[in-house]
Amino acid sequence: MKLNSALRPHYAATLRLGIPIAIGQVGVIILGFADTMMVGRYATDALAAAAFVNNLFTLVTFLMMGYSYGLTPLVSASYGRGQHYRAGFLLKSALAANAAYGSLLIAAMGVLYFFVDRMGQDPALLPLIRPYYLVVLVSMVFVLIFNVLRQFTDGLTHTATAMWILLGGNLLNILGNYLLIYGVGPFPELGLLGAGLSTCFSRIVMALALAGIIAFAPGYRRYRLGFAAGRLTRRAVLRINRLSLPVSLQMGMECGSFTTSAVMAGWLGATELAAYQVMVTIGTLGFLFYYSLGAGMSIRVATFCGTADWLRVRLAAKAGCHILLCMAACSSLFFLLFARMVIGIFTHDPAVVACALTLLIPLVLYQFGDAMQICFANALRGTGQVMSMMWIAFISYVVVGIPSCYLMGFPLGLGEAGIFLSFSVSLFTAATLFVLQFRRVVRSHPVPATAH
Repeated sequence: MKLNSALRPHYAATLRLGIPIAIGQVGVIILGFADTMMVGRYATDALAAAAFVNNLFTLVTFLMMGYSYGLTPLVSASYGRGQHYRAGFLLKSALAANAAYGSLLIAAMGVLYFFVDRMGQDPALLPLIRPYYLVVLVSMVFVLIFNVLRQFTDGLTHTATAMWILLGGNLLNILGNYLLIYGVGPFPELGLLGAGLSTCFSRIVMALALAGIIAFAPGYRRYRLGFAAGRLTRRAVLRINRLSLPVSLQMGMECGSFTTSAVMAGWLGATELAAYQVMVTIGTLGFLFYYSLGAGMSIRVATFCGTADWLRVRLAAKAGCHILLCMAACSSLFFLLFARMVIGIFTHDPAVVACALTLLIPLVLYQFGDAMQICFANALRGTGQVMSMMWIAFISYVVVGIPSCYLMGFPLGLGEAGIFLSFSVSLFTAATLFVLQFRRVVRSHPVPATAH
């Protein structure tokens, strides 16, 4: 009873921070569903081409997102200590660091564009892939800006700010999809390219909206003063990089294993690739909720680390673990009960539907591993002890995940179901290693007996 009463305020506070992030992510989910549904109903070839490009850019998106996460624990710790000017200066340093890192990623994707015809995809898809790829490439500049600004406002516990902007931007994107994919009224019928243009425009609007709030809202005045007065130095940028790069590489390697699996699914054929995209999109229902609540828990862990309150660090992480396990159970039940109905939203192609249904059990199997690796990766991020995350990700997703994906998909003859089953192998490996590392970190900061 004593433990439950100690955890109760942490459950409430984590949900209070995480739910606005989750609602914003619901907008991302709705956007992913809408894009896949509208493109899938337009043409199966367009859905397969979108699957290929989106999975390539998902890797870059997660690398950028992970890099921006290095700002959050620093801002949360400064906020916890009442250091508002310092938080504003941290934003300036983070924008510089993220601009340098993001430029390298965008340049690399620009080079990769010239090699998409050598990646084993159906040649008939290339005329659809090429223009869509270029538009999504341009939009990544604004993804970078929005990510950094969002982590800043989230770190200040203003998680509802980005939520409203995400919801508005995603509604704008859905409207643009409707007008430009199908050619409604005076708008041209652009198919998949129309979906790309709509996505790019909505990302520009979201980045400008969040920048405008930070630049002009009265509540951010103290942070603007710190932003303007602080002198940007190489040391400050490198400090951001030390915290950001391991998180980026951890998320990038996780996402890279999924991107590699998408390429392998494409080797099986356009129908299999389309089914893979549908089920991965459905799987984001769980993933984005886990990450939202994990991010809320990470903000609390970082705030308590800033005041060296390691008892509350432990309690915040434990409460987050309980919440995420409950979310994984709810996600699994939803998938089992409603998968056929949700798949039907995306496509009416009977071959794609039948192929997607064979992936349902493998999808459910990896939910708990995904929830736990997200929970303890975010707990580690909150402590600032992030170097180990990079090596855990390398072992779990590169050494274990990618080989098991190929082995189960092809030599063992399990095909696309084998590719999905390999996700459980890598995610449960990561979850185990993150739990062990977090325990090692908190044990190095013993809590006095009087604190219990």
